[in-house]
Amino acid sequence: MKPIIRALSLGELTDLIDWAADEGWNPGLEDAAMFQAADPEGFIGAFVGDEMVAAISAVAYGQDFGFIGLYICRSDMRGKGYGKAVWTAGMDRLAGRTIGLDGVEEQQANYRSKGFKPVYETIRYSGRPAALPVRAERPRMATAQPTPDIVGYDALCFPAPRRSFLQRWLQPPHHAVAAVTSEGTTGYAVARACRSGFKIGPLFADDSETALELLEALAGACDGGELNIDVPATQVDFIAALGAAGFSPTFSTTRMYKGPPPKLDAANVFGVTTLELG
Repeated sequence: MKPIIRALSLGELTDLIDWAADEGWNPGLEDAAMFQAADPEGFIGAFVGDEMVAAISAVAYGQDFGFIGLYICRSDMRGKGYGKAVWTAGMDRLAGRTIGLDGVEEQQANYRSKGFKPVYETIRYSGRPAALPVRAERPRMATAQPTPDIVGYDALCFPAPRRSFLQRWLQPPHHAVAAVTSEGTTGYAVARACRSGFKIGPLFADDSETALELLEALAGACDGGELNIDVPATQVDFIAALGAAGFSPTFSTTRMYKGPPPKLDAANVFGVTTLELG
């Protein structure tokens, strides 16, 4: 039966987040509403009758960049072309943009065949940090809000402006902190409660020392819960410090792009925002 392809309501996006939990992806407790703020029309489902059988996120950040994620077909409906239908709809929606995704190893050959090229590996580190190294004179930690300073800093580290997303992502119940010096904002980070523990993202900072101090501040806000952070493998010093603090690698993906890779301050990215939205 040919499916109906359309954008998801908030309730249907909540169902998709539940599918992600069933897949073991450990989504955030508030992800449906927070994700929808990025692009209300960017979550697409295939429906047979009244039932959603497959879905995908195809979030557009302006006219130049988009991101694919949450690509799931219901297990009892696989092999019928429904997954392909939502994939095609998502890619069509983002046509003309550079498109990013985070691919697990077993799917990377498939994504390469669709024109995506690998750029860097991301490794998830998980743990309950016993102690994180901090400097004697460290930046002041403040609650991060979607102010021009934070929005501007984010724009250096993410491929496109995303003010509407940040206006939700930085609000409670998420924990958001910024590092501030006499010269201005030197980084910011967010923690969100998940089905299990917390995920950190984004974690953007001028250097690894500031990144570790932001992480320490969030660890305190999360009351000792397990922290999970998706770190670009190029951040060697930061990864070494995580290992010394008791974090362990648990999962990896590869960031892939179809089209020219976006220009950003990659050296300032210590934790990606989410694997679903980029």
